[in-house]
Amino acid sequence: MLSYRHAFHAGNHADVLKHFIEVQLLRYLAQKDKPFWYIDTHAGAGCYALDSGYATQNAEYESGIARLWDRSDLPDALADYVALVKGINPDGQLKLYPGSPLVALELLREQDRMRLFELHPTDSEILRENFSGHEAQVLIQAADGFGALKALLPPPPRRALVLIDPPYEDKQDYRRVTAALLEGLQRFANGIYAVWYPQLQRAEARQLPEQLKQLPVKSWLHVALSVQTPNEEGFGMHGSGMFIVNPPWILQGMLQEVMPYLVRHLGQGEGAGYTLEHREN
Repeated sequence: MLSYRHAFHAGNHADVLKHFIEVQLLRYLAQKDKPFWYIDTHAGAGCYALDSGYATQNAEYESGIARLWDRSDLPDALADYVALVKGINPDGQLKLYPGSPLVALELLREQDRMRLFELHPTDSEILRENFSGHEAQVLIQAADGFGALKALLPPPPRRALVLIDPPYEDKQDYRRVTAALLEGLQRFANGIYAVWYPQLQRAEARQLPEQLKQLPVKSWLHVALSVQTPNEEGFGMHGSGMFIVNPPWILQGMLQEVMPYLVRHLGQGEGAGYTLEHREN
């Protein structure tokens, strides 16, 4: 199923949650001189125009990144992320939004590498165009990231962030996320794995974080941002979550500061709130 286009949703509340956490995970890996890999199983197009094309149809960024754009009271982790987005909008106007691969590219050092997978033929071609000139660091494949992941693990430097962020249009994606994590952990138990998922009324979406908590791992962190009460008819995404395996120890404290702020500024009613839970063995 190849109809999904992330451009419709670029810069929304879910992107804010996903990308500010991605920034912090990459900052953590970069604290050591040793190289690391960034692996993205569903990379998308890499960068999205907010003032033309798909993103203008619902303008979801207006209730996401745009609400943080001019604020002067951002917590440090959010300020870091917003500064990165502003860096690709040098005229000060919010016209472009970076996808996860471009967020990563902004933070990679010379010794680090990226492996990007995107199955959608149009988006994979745009992704190549957006990363033209970076072939020494970035390998892009028009392929299913679920199937390709196992061949990459463990990566040569034995350090990596693996982002698993499928569209979830096909309900089998929920099952495939869990299967990919299990197989990945068997090959590369010490990697950092970050799974994004939508908060929907469908049973598979509600069950996924509970299933991920049962993984045989030493530590995990689960954070979710709900921006509104679920639709009574069961339509639409009312929030999203990130499930992180082998999270940095500093991440929980940072989220305890940031999540109430996001609820206040991205919330759209009384149903707004957040979940933050973790396990350490």
